[in-house]
Amino acid sequence: MAPQPVVTGLSPKEGPPGTRVIIRGEFLGTRVQDLIGLKICGSDCLLSAEWKSPNKIIARTGPAKGKGDIIVSTLSGGVGTSTVQFRAYHETIGPLKESAVWIEESPSQNFAWGRRTLTQSGLTQEDPLGLSIEGNEQKIPEDLRDLFPDACGDLSQEHFSPSWFLLENHLATSFEDLKAGLAYLKRKVESQKEGQLSFLKSNAGSVIDQLDTLMNIRDKLQEDVKLHGTEPLNILEASIENSISESQKIFTDVLVRKEKADSTRSVLFALSRHKFLFCLPNSVDRRAKAGEYDIVVNDYSRAKNLFGKTEIPIFRKVLEEVDQRILSIRKQLHEKVVKMPQSVDQQKKLIKALTSLELQQSGTPIGDKLRNIDPAWDAIEARAKYLEATFRQTFEQHANKDAAGTPEKSKSRDPSQAPSRVNFCEELCDIAASQLPDLWRLGQLYFTGELRGPHDPKPGDFKKMILNAIEKFCVYLRLAILIAGDQRALRQSSGLSWSIGSASATHQFLPWIPQCLRYTRIAYATLIGLDLPSDALDIIQKLIDEVRLFCFSIIFKRSTDRCKKLGSQETWELGVEEYPGATILPAALEALLVETLDEVQSVCMQPETREGNLLEPQSDGQREVSQRLQEFLSTFSAVIEELAFQSHDEETPTHNVSQLLGFPNAQQLDSVASGGAAVTWEQRMLCCLANYAYCNKSFFPHIGDVFVRYGYPLPTLAIETSRYTVNQLFTNLLEEYVEHKGDPLVGTIEPSMYLGRFQWDHEMEIGQLRPYAHECCDNLVGVYSEIYSISPALLRPILESIVQTISEELARLMSCVQRFSFTGAIQAHVDIRLLRDALECYANETAKNYFMEALEAINPPLNGEQKRKADEILERVKRNMRLQLLCFSIKEP
Repeated sequence: MAPQPVVTGLSPKEGPPGTRVIIRGEFLGTRVQDLIGLKICGSDCLLSAEWKSPNKIIARTGPAKGKGDIIVSTLSGGVGTSTVQFRAYHETIGPLKESAVWIEESPSQNFAWGRRTLTQSGLTQEDPLGLSIEGNEQKIPEDLRDLFPDACGDLSQEHFSPSWFLLENHLATSFEDLKAGLAYLKRKVESQKEGQLSFLKSNAGSVIDQLDTLMNIRDKLQEDVKLHGTEPLNILEASIENSISESQKIFTDVLVRKEKADSTRSVLFALSRHKFLFCLPNSVDRRAKAGEYDIVVNDYSRAKNLFGKTEIPIFRKVLEEVDQRILSIRKQLHEKVVKMPQSVDQQKKLIKALTSLELQQSGTPIGDKLRNIDPAWDAIEARAKYLEATFRQTFEQHANKDAAGTPEKSKSRDPSQAPSRVNFCEELCDIAASQLPDLWRLGQLYFTGELRGPHDPKPGDFKKMILNAIEKFCVYLRLAILIAGDQRALRQSSGLSWSIGSASATHQFLPWIPQCLRYTRIAYATLIGLDLPSDALDIIQKLIDEVRLFCFSIIFKRSTDRCKKLGSQETWELGVEEYPGATILPAALEALLVETLDEVQSVCMQPETREGNLLEPQSDGQREVSQRLQEFLSTFSAVIEELAFQSHDEETPTHNVSQLLGFPNAQQLDSVASGGAAVTWEQRMLCCLANYAYCNKSFFPHIGDVFVRYGYPLPTLAIETSRYTVNQLFTNLLEEYVEHKGDPLVGTIEPSMYLGRFQWDHEMEIGQLRPYAHECCDNLVGVYSEIYSISPALLRPILESIVQTISEELARLMSCVQRFSFTGAIQAHVDIRLLRDALECYANETAKNYFMEALEAINPPLNGEQKRKADEILERVKRNMRLQLLCFSIKEP
């Protein structure tokens, strides 16, 4: 489980409801779906939350008030904590503040000292200290509500706090100015006190009379209590209560009379306006037919306000008829709202009219006869269904048209004419780019409250609706474009299918896939501008990534097919300086690969707005690149193999036949490098071997560098697999060449050795090499010269195999001789040692062991005299053949 979310930063830290807040912290979720809760000051703000990263969330505050924490909840970490707080407040509407409601600005009345005076409105209240508040924009950093929880700075309120007032309005005012303001306030109070004293002076006689009267009343009451006790007070209390009751009845009677008078005046007023009411039924019908629904709403609202509570039967009857007409208009409006196609503005106009009429008839018997739960939501659903139906109709139309086409028509189709699948992609993307924004715009009008009715919105359902529409859009495009994908799974999940058709139709469609990708990207760019949810855009992004990858695959397959034809471009011209013998065929392959990478880069691999990187580690894109490159290089290896063995089939290869047996070596070593017209099969095979070795050594790693230069990760697996493949093909071709050159050469040793009924146990003249040894050296020199003229780097792998075969044959022949004569043993020793010493640079351990077995097979072994004689002859023969044997002494030719 991930760590608990922690909120550590907030900007801004206060504001009214709807404030856009940037929340920063740690472990705020790993992705969009991980965020499951967000509360600011106890208000749920998840609907407006926009997840940016594990450290950042953007949201809007709800209808909260006061200070509170920011609590983030995630699936991976649970309910989090907060180290910062947000202060929510409700703004006070002032005279310069824009407001959607009417603010009463009439002055209030204040009664003081028995006189009725007017005071200024609280909106234009002067400073009680007589000081200017300009220049006091500096605010106290603390929240005044925290310092004075039960007070305020409004002079008109009962819990007015002078400290709050001074901190809020005179924080920057100097102490001397405050003292002057206090003096001003004292003078103002003293002036009010002087007003009270002057009042008493001017009415001194009345005040004295009132005091005398009160004294007389007191004396009279005291005398009555002495004479009659407290009973008169009870009688007086009963009389007072009776007076109150009678006065209440009189007052009620007066009110009733007033109500009757008001009712009479209302009836007379209604009668004076009866013409509007009686014409209203026909008027609303006429206006509704003309589409002037705003006038219908205004007239009906006016009639309801004027006559909604009337008691007059004739007016009630007319209103009932109007209600019936409005009910019929509501039915028509609802039908028009859900009727498609139409513009969003037209739907908006109809919804507003329908909502207004429903609100005016709600709660009435006539209104209960037709209850449209939520006309705006019905309009959204109708538009979503129309969009889905348009998608399906377009798909079926093009799919059926494509299925109706015969293979003959597809073969004769103009290549410049777009196939049905391409036309479908273009039309479907146009539909999505035009209608999906209308659906989103209508939903935004609904959720912002402009089209909302009395019912709660359904954000979850609308999001599902948008996701479903985009998923359908992507499914149709997958069926049309990704013809090489898993169509069976798509058919099972969607119930739809688009037959692939003939091979020629598929072949004609594949070059148009980049155009389909361009149509999809244009529609995607349009939807990005709508600020859709991330998970909705991710669906299209996934489709675009799949199409990009498929486009990459198609372009590389087309290049692989072109690679198969590179054999026809082979001129056998040796043009590789770093590896003699290799032809310019690898350079042609590199040019084809660069052309392919340029095309891929411009068409699909360069990501556009909000598109993913196809070359992420361990991704499908990286695996596809590796697989296509491996196929590309394997095809090239097969081309080289085909060139080698095709030449073998077309020509009769020449063999090194024994000259002693009467068949001269007819091989012609025309230099390939000299540009000769005749190129033998052996020379072609050597060129192919050189190409294989060059590819394994440096060309295939260079191909990897080319990919890195274009921004791809190094395709190590594809390069190493291709190197292993060419190494295997090199080994097979090398064995073929060695068999072709070595078998005839080895096969001539035994016949040449026993030519003329020669026997090793007979005495013979010694002093030079036997003819079979001469011929073996001559044949090896011929093979050496042929290889050296093409690719000196191939000398060692080829000659080592041939020398090993020769040594093995000599060991076998020597072991078959039962006994050597004196001179025969010397001759055999000289022959074998000469071949061993001459071929030492190209003899591996196995060959050296075979040479040693051949020498040890001489029976009886040489004595000292024979060895000295053999050494003398060997030295003389080496001097005579020094030019012939010189080529075998060069270790690195």
